[in-house]
Amino acid sequence: MIKLTDTQTIILSAGAQRPDNIALPLPKGLAGAAAKMAVSKMIEHGWLQEVDANLRRGEPLWRETGDGHGTTLVVTDAGLLAIGIEPVVVKTVAAIRDHAAKAAAPKPPSQRAGTKQAQVIAMLQRSDGATIAEIVEATQWQSHTVRGSIAGVLKKKLGLLITTQKVEGRGTVYGIPLCDHKQ
Repeated sequence: MIKLTDTQTIILSAGAQRPDNIALPLPKGLAGAAAKMAVSKMIEHGWLQEVDANLRRGEPLWRETGDGHGTTLVVTDAGLLAIGIEPVVVKTVAAIRDHAAKAAAPKPPSQRAGTKQAQVIAMLQRSDGATIAEIVEATQWQSHTVRGSIAGVLKKKLGLLITTQKVEGRGTVYGIPLCDHKQ
């Protein structure tokens, strides 16, 4: 088994727990020449690798290359093995973490056909729109429910653009223009 210093063990263990096995930030108190020497030895052993940092993803910088780019440090498969972790296990855990993050992402709201909500949307999409009273008559909802549905569900949740205009003889007419989503 490979003999690691405490500092090397801490750097590799912390990196193994981070996304993409990024070894930065280094432990507190490790800076300057001591950090450079520790990292250089770990790169020589093949436990760390210097790779281009993706600044858009917020990856921490190890050093700047002088051409406007920077590098970060990544724990290699050999580094994982040095601390007794199988690289396959780390990759599996990372894949599970990624899958859980994607599964937790909320799906966008959808409209169901044949519901009162769909009926309201259809009424608002007519060329002459609809008034609150017309929607109340068609849905048998209370007027406050219609107003709440327009403001909460249609505008906020579904992101539909609702227009209003005063029409003599009808009152306030609500409508959804053909380009119905907010930009």
